[in-house]
Amino acid sequence: QVHLVESGGGLVQPGGSLRLSCVASGFTFSSFVMSWYRQAPGKTRELVAGISTYGSSTNYADSVKGRFTISRDNAKTTVYLQMNSLKADDTAVYYCNARHRMVPRLDYWGQGTQVTVSS
Repeated sequence: QVHLVESGGGLVQPGGSLRLSCVASGFTFSSFVMSWYRQAPGKTRELVAGISTYGSSTNYADSVKGRFTISRDNAKTTVYLQMNSLKADDTAVYYCNARHRMVPRLDYWGQGTQVTVSS
């Protein structure tokens, strides 16, 4: 059974940092592209960052470039999102996504973790 379990969200002041983690199980982690998405109230879900199967390639939304870093540890079947210089606009529920590199219909989501940036 596939599981993606996010953690690390919370309340942080503007300018602060958080590190999100997503632990995966139930599938061959190294065959999946991993991504973080977010959804703010009243807005559509958007891609924040993605990382290739072995971490050689990453991509970021323009709004987070230079502030967020995505990484993965295939031995621990975990993907991370280091978020620095957080802004109020970063407030959202953050979701972990796994999509098979060859079979896009194999697409899994976590339950989400709330990140709130407020003073």
